[in-house]
Amino acid sequence: MKKNMGTIDVVIRILVAILFAVLFFTKAVPQVLGIILLVLAVVFVLTSLFQFCPLYIPFKISTRKKE
Repeated sequence: MKKNMGTIDVVIRILVAILFAVLFFTKAVPQVLGIILLVLAVVFVLTSLFQFCPLYIPFKISTRKKE
């Protein structure tokens, strides 16, 4: 896996994941939507930890700076 996510991308995904988790745990959204958001939050955290997004591959996107 070649890293394809930059720092800003990682930070935004983690912040969105935190927002989704807060919405779920405070029951601010309906239960089904909350579960969907929680699953997305987990995906965002995992992709951020590995700095790799599989959806970027078909579109040849990389937010990571050239080394």
